Amino acid sequence: MVAVQRTQPALAGSVALVTGGGRGIGQVLALALAGAGAAVGLIARSSDQLAESMQLVEAAGGVAAAASADLSDPGAAATAVDKLRHELGPVDVLVNNAGISGPAGPAWEVPEQDWWRTVEVNLRSVELCSRLVLPEMVARRGGRIVNVTSQAGVFRWPLASAYSVSKAAVVKFTENLGVETRRHGISVFSVHPGILAIGLGESALTSSAPADSPQGRLREWGRQETAAGRGAQPRQVAELLLRIATGEVDRLSGRHLSVHDDLDMLLSRTEDVLRDDLYVLRLHGLAKTSLSASTGTFVNSGPGTLQTRPE
Repeated sequence: MVAVQRTQPALAGSVALVTGGGRGIGQVLALALAGAGAAVGLIARSSDQLAESMQLVEAAGGVAAAASADLSDPGAAATAVDKLRHELGPVDVLVNNAGISGPAGPAWEVPEQDWWRTVEVNLRSVELCSRLVLPEMVARRGGRIVNVTSQAGVFRWPLASAYSVSKAAVVKFTENLGVETRRHGISVFSVHPGILAIGLGESALTSSAPADSPQGRLREWGRQETAAGRGAQPRQVAELLLRIATGEVDRLSGRHLSVHDDLDMLLSRTEDVLRDDLYVLRLHGLAKTSLSASTGTFVNSGPGTLQTRPE
């Protein structure tokens, strides 16, 4: 009789922490990580949403724990991470997904406190959670951090300046952290999940704002992009996350990756990416140089070639 050899899930025995894990893409990513064998810690502001995510993970046979917190508050963030560390163990994979869309409109017209609140939530939560898990990652000489960002941080997005600026800051934070942690065996990535009809994307796409308002113009742009086939599906983001979480793309640490990238082609050209320092924000117009899926060559997809928001 031939014994059947069972394959261990790729992330078995590891601990993943997902912020903003109560709904939307955070919930999708938590389920994907749990499905790959990781014990998943969830942080969000809403206890009800966290309870739903935990129930879904456990119903699928996974292990989960949750903590409610406003991650722009250093004390609350530390308490939440400590709770999950105590329940699950040290974090191997951190997914910084918590974020808000912020106010829509010309920068000088939107409420200043709302503008800065967006930056505080979207940027400070990433810095705080990274700071809280990195000492243990450094001590263990291993770990991965995935910062869910947006092409809003790479191209101009008028009428959403707070969101755009905060995401650009996270992309740049990713680049710096990737270099700082490299010698400790830690990898850090920025990931654009695409336009999704869940979470923040769903709210934007279903807005009832007048068509000529800032919110309405953003909604129509999103619908046009989706109709043109430039949206994304949650499974695509989950697949990209798992490839990062399992270490497949570690050599590209510090880069900004998109769900629309041809990852296999990119990995086949890793030496070129590293040599020419590609997939980062560039000084000449903040262009993101990338691989052309059709030709296999590098192209400059900077602001001059892509208008991402209605002016």
